[in-house]
Amino acid sequence: MRLYILFSFLLLAVICSSCVDASGVTFGPLCSGNASNRKRGCDTKYGCGNYGAGRTNGKHMGLDIECADGATVYAPFDVKLNGKAAPYTKNNAINDGINLSGEGLCFKLFYVKPDRYTGTLKKGQKIGSLLPMQSVYPGITSHVHVQMCDKSDPTKYF
Repeated sequence: MRLYILFSFLLLAVICSSCVDASGVTFGPLCSGNASNRKRGCDTKYGCGNYGAGRTNGKHMGLDIECADGATVYAPFDVKLNGKAAPYTKNNAINDGINLSGEGLCFKLFYVKPDRYTGTLKKGQKIGSLLPMQSVYPGITSHVHVQMCDKSDPTKYF
């Protein structure tokens, strides 16, 4: 009986150690030139950058943070780099991005050319550079697209 109770407590401790409350997490600056993480508004031709904004085939499943083409993209907090994340099935000049996790969150950054796809970074270290959005969407406000792995709304983290 004692062994069963001990085993139960150990199991509970292991389970709870992987439960991280991300409710107080705030993203640090993502892009050089945008220390306040200014959100992309609406473009006449391409729509709006807020989560849930209408799209021709559904709704926008992320949040767009303004970032100039070629700008440096930074780790918003200590992160683990978990591989490539491509936003499109068809290849184009901006079809790159990265899967990340940290602070109890799993998220993707699209339109970014990472310096590498695996490893870890500390807050403020360079992830990579914003790809040339203007070459694919002329006149759009260039941006990093932030999308949670579960496609929930990332706005509360900004």
